[in-house]
Amino acid sequence: MLTWIGVFLASLTVLLVSSKYFTNAAEKIGLHFGLSPFVIGVFIIGIGTSLPELISGFLAVNKGASGIVSGNILGANISNIFLIAGIAALLAKKRIDLGSQYIMIDLHFMVGGAFLLGLVMYDGVIAFPEGLFLLAAFATYTIYILYSSNKAEVILEDIDKPKEGITKFVVILLGCAVGIYLGADYTVLAIEKMAGIANIPPSIISLTALSLGTTLPELSVNISAIRQGKAEMAIGNVLGSCVFNSLAVPGLVGMAGDIIVPADLISFSLPMLLVASVFFYLLTLDKKISPYEGVLFVIFYGFFLFKIASTMV
Repeated sequence: MLTWIGVFLASLTVLLVSSKYFTNAAEKIGLHFGLSPFVIGVFIIGIGTSLPELISGFLAVNKGASGIVSGNILGANISNIFLIAGIAALLAKKRIDLGSQYIMIDLHFMVGGAFLLGLVMYDGVIAFPEGLFLLAAFATYTIYILYSSNKAEVILEDIDKPKEGITKFVVILLGCAVGIYLGADYTVLAIEKMAGIANIPPSIISLTALSLGTTLPELSVNISAIRQGKAEMAIGNVLGSCVFNSLAVPGLVGMAGDIIVPADLISFSLPMLLVASVFFYLLTLDKKISPYEGVLFVIFYGFFLFKIASTMV
């Protein structure tokens, strides 16, 4: 068991580090070819921070362990809303004002995406046609973003155009792509082995350890944003990641095969995601998040982990 825990931690580290450098290299290549900072920010940064969920999802379906996908999606979004947003509110040390209109529209897409995901998951499987509905909803979100000038002004203000050629970044991109594949492959394998040894469903491990690990890129981006005095941007990153995880990840992965949603996820984790989404929406109707509300978010996440742990005893 200890061996596979070590493999899990090592492969997850490779996956996260490779995703980070893959995203950085893609940014530089995009700037070299004249892509706007807005497009780079929305698609490369947004998708880059969710690469761990996406690639591990494809590999899990191919290995016949699609329960890992559903557990990772639910766990990642619950972690984003309660843990990552909660930590953001605490680190800001003062009230976060959500003054921009785009934040509120993202919030609507986040809640709508969670409910659409819930309806799709409720029968225990995400089939190919249902994945198309999820992708259609994500396409709608993407079209909105492309026409949102406000968001373009916020994302990636500090990225400089690379002075050197792109050969270096192409090599990094290709190397990191291999790292992402191998990291995701061994992460999924380690989850299967640990689940077999401990006699617990792989979906539970993906719901907790894997989802927490794959939200580390969002946490890193948010801490950086808060240190720059951009706490509102940190909340925007959380919302955008939740939308991508709810709609794009299951929609795209569903193209490779049906995604099974275990009954234990439907009975507790899925309702928990809906509660998290609605609760977050209600608390932000005044366009403010206080540190005290951040504490409440973290308490909710602690309760979530407690309930999951109690089911394994």
